Amino acid sequence: MLRFNAIRTGYLLGISLVLAAIIYFFASNWGGLDRTAKIVLAAALIVLFYGLSFVFARIRAIPGQQAFLSNIFLVAGCIAFGVCVALLGQIYNSHADSYGLFLIWSVPALLLSWITRYNPFYMLSYVLIHLALWLYFYPTMQSTPYSELESLSIAGVFALVNLMLFLLTLLHRLNSGPLKYMSFIVFHIAVLTMTNSFALDGYGLVMNIPCIAVIAIGFYVFIKVRLSKTLLTLNALAASAFAVFKFIELAEAYSSSLFFVFGLIFVALLLAGNVWFFRYLNRLGKTPPEAGEISNENKGDIAKSDTETTGISTSKTETTVPEERSSEWISKTVSRVIKVVGVLIGSISLIGLINISTNVNHTEYVLLGVSLLLMISMIVIPESKLDSVIRYTLLTISYITGWVAILWSDMTLLSVLFLIVSIVGWFRSKGKRQLFFTYTFVNLNLATILFQQFQEWDSWNWSFEYIILSLFLVNAVLYAASYFIPKMESRKHLRDSSLFFSLLFILWATFFEDVIPHSYVLINILYFVIVTGMVFAFIRLKQRSEAITSVAFWFIFIGFKYYDLLWTLLYKSFTLALLGVIALGITWWADRRMAHSGKTAFDADHRSFSFMRLSPLLIAVVIVLQLGVIGYQTVRSESLLATGASIKLKLAPVDPRSLLQGDYVMLNYDISTPFSLDNWNRGKLKVVLTPGSQGVYIADRLYQDGDKLANHEVILNGQWNGSRIQYGIENYFIPEGTGRNVEQNAHYAYIRVSQNGDALLERLSDS
Repeated sequence: MLRFNAIRTGYLLGISLVLAAIIYFFASNWGGLDRTAKIVLAAALIVLFYGLSFVFARIRAIPGQQAFLSNIFLVAGCIAFGVCVALLGQIYNSHADSYGLFLIWSVPALLLSWITRYNPFYMLSYVLIHLALWLYFYPTMQSTPYSELESLSIAGVFALVNLMLFLLTLLHRLNSGPLKYMSFIVFHIAVLTMTNSFALDGYGLVMNIPCIAVIAIGFYVFIKVRLSKTLLTLNALAASAFAVFKFIELAEAYSSSLFFVFGLIFVALLLAGNVWFFRYLNRLGKTPPEAGEISNENKGDIAKSDTETTGISTSKTETTVPEERSSEWISKTVSRVIKVVGVLIGSISLIGLINISTNVNHTEYVLLGVSLLLMISMIVIPESKLDSVIRYTLLTISYITGWVAILWSDMTLLSVLFLIVSIVGWFRSKGKRQLFFTYTFVNLNLATILFQQFQEWDSWNWSFEYIILSLFLVNAVLYAASYFIPKMESRKHLRDSSLFFSLLFILWATFFEDVIPHSYVLINILYFVIVTGMVFAFIRLKQRSEAITSVAFWFIFIGFKYYDLLWTLLYKSFTLALLGVIALGITWWADRRMAHSGKTAFDADHRSFSFMRLSPLLIAVVIVLQLGVIGYQTVRSESLLATGASIKLKLAPVDPRSLLQGDYVMLNYDISTPFSLDNWNRGKLKVVLTPGSQGVYIADRLYQDGDKLANHEVILNGQWNGSRIQYGIENYFIPEGTGRNVEQNAHYAYIRVSQNGDALLERLSDS
């Protein structure tokens, strides 16, 4: 099973790298291809991926994996269609990250979701629809003002869409676990947004009632009606998020000593509720089944009887073995998130309470004293006398408040005292996460002491670099010393933590400018040599955790230095394509070896099938529809370029980057804000342009039905968004890295306008 999944992961990785290479290639806007070649190449890619899907559905060139590859290439074909639509926008300078791009893309994704019922298509459609909705309401690089009621309505749209999707998946009208959980999470995020009293002062308070009702209904449904431990856990997370968000709102409005006391009580209740809830959740999974409820003979199947795992009849539960497994890590993640939030609120409440309630001149000393007292108490009290959750929560609060106090006091002696107590706390800690967290605070304390010693230096940059290098040396010495100290339970944790921070600080140092001549180059060479040597040494010595850490930092270094900082999108494309081909080749070789050893029977048992074989006609219709959209947009744009009237407009560009299409300049025309439209409702309008000085067209008036146009006047279709008019010609795509030059030199735009008012941006010019 593990090898089987590894083979599939290898194929998926290789195909993903090739797709990323294609996106980067077109996003680079390479000038070596004209627009005809780009369009033909993009359309050919769509045909290629769909063709590969058809081929793998019909032949058995890859034993045991042809159906999987056929389906993945089907998804890749749909993604290639989106890339092609984005490319058309790049060529004809339209819809940079606009809702139109994702809306068009979502249509075939939805159709293929309906045809195949395949989870990747469900999730692709979900993401595309949400991107389209978000960019419709909040366009990129445009500030669209909304009233409180309008903002509330927008959040309501997202909540309603996700509620409908969740109900469809919950009632098995759509069979997609990922879609069910994603829609449930986003629904609660949208509902919580509607309760925001900071942004929705007039509605946030009222919306608390339906939010509480939704959470309460969730607990009832997922316990009594349709038991689902995963959804129950996510619902508990939503309840915790609501409680924390309301606490923040109340803290902003009613900051006082009494309030911070309630804050500490709130943290205690939050953490106690967290412990109680997950104990209750564990008991739900261990309830013995009632007599006569287990009738499933295939107890070894993936989908076991719900009664077998929960003791509740299958008509009222959705809990299966896969969900039991997924709910475990979700429960752990949610529990840790709640603990972190509780720690932060507890720290803020303790600091606020001491700051407000003490009437001394140096509150920071009181705060430090309280944190030290709390920390020492948690260190001294035996493990058997105090619950571990309470111990480490209070210990963490004492670390945070103590660190704030020593920063506040700015006294080296107190910082050293806190450092000593922190080190003792590290020796008393148990567990990998607690030891790593305490070690992190030890490094923060060391950094604070070094900062206090060297803050008077004239060059802060130099002293900052000295602090980072000093922390690297301290951690490197600790790592080396860990091999010579006597064996103890925490020695392995000291080795892992010190190695991590050693590599982190020296990686940080590789970004410093020259402190001494050539220090930048020397530090980078030193880092590369050290980490490369560590990779080979740890692998040879079979030190797994150290090998993983060093390999991760090696790739991070390579990524920053030779990928993001130096390479262009075009070089990234070639590199990703090469890596994709290598990944596919290695996976194919491993797959062939498995085939010869007879280890591919699982695919037949798993009843893997190709959607291209099951619904070839329907899929063919969708493919033809996609190619038709590409052809229609191309012909329409080329016709407008050939026959439209050419006019000149004044502009002022800025330089952002598109999600899929690379660099472009965002154009702001003089005609975008020609006259006051305060009383004009948002929506479509027509602007009459007339030639002015130097042949530059200016906005003369809004066009009304029946108006007579003078010679040389043209109509331009636009849309008023409340602050400016959008004409659909605000994006001009350029080769990567040339945006600054375009910003400085482009002062005019030449556009083509059809008789019905549609426009297409042709070129930019300095005159």
